[in-house]
Amino acid sequence: MKPFCWFVRLETPEDDQGIQTLQAEAFGPGRFVRTAFRLREGVGHRTDLSFVATSGTTLAGSVRLTQIRIGHEKALLLGPLTVAPAFKNRGIGKTLLRTALEAAASCGERAVLLVGDAAYYAPLGFEPVPFGKITLPGPVDPARLLLARLNEAGPLEGAVSAVPG
Repeated sequence: MKPFCWFVRLETPEDDQGIQTLQAEAFGPGRFVRTAFRLREGVGHRTDLSFVATSGTTLAGSVRLTQIRIGHEKALLLGPLTVAPAFKNRGIGKTLLRTALEAAASCGERAVLLVGDAAYYAPLGFEPVPFGKITLPGPVDPARLLLARLNEAGPLEGAVSAVPG
């Protein structure tokens, strides 16, 4: 594998088309019917907590956080987290995720929810949500519903709804 350098920075409006392309490559056209995508529909992500990785002028990866509520508590929804195929398995996804979680914690956010692979996300502080404690407005495999608590957040439960950032 050829060595390379990358840089992580806040997402800018100029990154949007490249991010849309990464998401299309990673998740295909079926992404729009997934519950997490549907939850974000019509609600802008937090640009102050969304990051990209670049290698030279190439967009290598992206992570976005969207403001949600879990019951009556504010929280964030992670995703999508995407990495361009040419840059996979080089640590970019985990670096982007760590950066976003650190930024969210420094802003006083309490929790980040996601639908994803527990084996990948557990080392980064995500834990499975006990069955029935948090519900999304659509089908989700309960084993893939994960939560990272930030800033000493206690248990969260209730229905999830997206709110304008």
